[in-house]
Amino acid sequence: MPKEMNGAQIMIKSLEDLGVTRVFGYTGATILPVYHALGQSSLAVNVNANEQSAAFSAAGYSRANDKVGVAIVTSGPAITNTLTAVADSYADSIPLLVFAGQVQQNRMDTDEFQHINVKEVFAAAAKKVILVNDNTDIEETIKDAYFFAKSGKPGPVVIDFPFDVQRKMGEYKAIDIDRFRLKYDQETHLGPNQCQQFFELLTNAKRPLLYIGGGLNNAAASEKIREFNRMFNIPSINSLMGKGVVDENKETALGMLGMFGTPYANTAIQETDLFVAFGVRWNDRVVQKVGESGLKAEIAYIDINPEKVQEVRVSRMPKFSFIGDAATVLQDLLDYARQNPVTLNIGEWQERAASLKRNFKLNFNREAEQIQAAEVMELLSKNMTDTTKVTTGVGNHQMLAAQWLLPKRPKSFITSGAFGTMGFSMPAAIGVYFADPAARVIAIDGDSSLKMNMGEIHTIGSLGIPIKILMLNNHADGMVRNIQRVFYDGQCTASERNFDANFARIAEECGFKWTRKIRTRKELEPAMMEFLAAEGPCFLEVVTDRDEGVYPVIPQGKGYKDMVLGPYIKQI
Repeated sequence: MPKEMNGAQIMIKSLEDLGVTRVFGYTGATILPVYHALGQSSLAVNVNANEQSAAFSAAGYSRANDKVGVAIVTSGPAITNTLTAVADSYADSIPLLVFAGQVQQNRMDTDEFQHINVKEVFAAAAKKVILVNDNTDIEETIKDAYFFAKSGKPGPVVIDFPFDVQRKMGEYKAIDIDRFRLKYDQETHLGPNQCQQFFELLTNAKRPLLYIGGGLNNAAASEKIREFNRMFNIPSINSLMGKGVVDENKETALGMLGMFGTPYANTAIQETDLFVAFGVRWNDRVVQKVGESGLKAEIAYIDINPEKVQEVRVSRMPKFSFIGDAATVLQDLLDYARQNPVTLNIGEWQERAASLKRNFKLNFNREAEQIQAAEVMELLSKNMTDTTKVTTGVGNHQMLAAQWLLPKRPKSFITSGAFGTMGFSMPAAIGVYFADPAARVIAIDGDSSLKMNMGEIHTIGSLGIPIKILMLNNHADGMVRNIQRVFYDGQCTASERNFDANFARIAEECGFKWTRKIRTRKELEPAMMEFLAAEGPCFLEVVTDRDEGVYPVIPQGKGYKDMVLGPYIKQI
């Protein structure tokens, strides 16, 4: 029987039905009916230091498992504070629900305190924006939005929820969520002829290369691509968002491609004759796109986003392309290969890929007086476990982490890819922890990126969340400073910080159980071992060399053949 509830209660009951157990947010006057309902529900509430962080925590929750993170904030500056996190999730195809309190309907589009037109502000930054009104079926809207956010190319849905609609009485019908799951469960399969076409391309290739993107960064797709490569052992590279999809410890897994990609990945793409791209956006961060002058391989492209596939069809003219879910497509290819045995003749190419990785190693200045950020990442990499999940901020530390760390599982390397948002690491780590409490969660940050959402030190410490924050402090906006040194006559305007605050001490004041600040190499390994072994919230601040560069690097406007190795990477 339908049960009478107010709109806020219907919203919370809908989330409970969807299996939501935790939300992230910040209170305020126009969302108080919802928070009152939350206080009478089974849902846990995580209160962040600000609304942007709440939305980033919800996104971190989504990025670390297959559920949809939920953020709940109030009106005006609260919802606009989430805009960056929403845009970040949209750019990286992360499902998210963001609920905003709103002034009552008869006061909208006036000069009412803390009113803004949410639909106009978020139209280009979200997958969908919904204004709930008197005629809205709240339960149906929320349940549909949850599955819509996950469907196709995933993304954030913003729901604008006026104060009077939250308080208005209505009926909760307990609509079966399978109705919405089935609505968006539109599997598209490869037919036998398409499988045959794909494998004809593959068997004719002498140097095929898999390019693995974030579209495969989930348990199902990761298992399928690993199974596919147990069968064929095709050398692979990955995007930043694709880290962890395959085990990068494997000798033919060549790591990240792009401007700061590994030397072996950036070399392999110059030599391939068949570029097989799964779940990638084909964006500018890879520097040079296959099909452009100098990279004339044949292309196979599989992605769930029809707009992107059509764009690539027009601009790159792939020999094979398909719009569909990567895990489903890979299962179709596996089934076909079992029924129609496929043999590849790529032994020479497999050895070439393994040789590149063995002999073209990442390196840094091992004789430097100051600690190098790269050596911190090398040390951390040696101590990664199967249960380690890493988040990063944005900048040099992010690229070094992507180069050196070798996660063994999907959804274990979590970063802001397409939008490149500083301040991402700590709030995202909070969401990651609550998505997977058994994981060892390490938030890697630079000093500039950490300060963007520094309030989350208090959130983590005061709540006793067992997150380990590894801060690489070079007293600069490192990546910007590197560009200034090369392209702006060495003039580092506004990118250097000379005041040396003790962030470890700040963390201690905020409730962290273990904190340390180190400056010398002899302190590094003992401090790292203690940091990794300690219980509860931990904070390790490592003062690193401001003049350290990140190599290899491809200069802006150049291609892979112009890759600069720097003074320490040597090809043997």
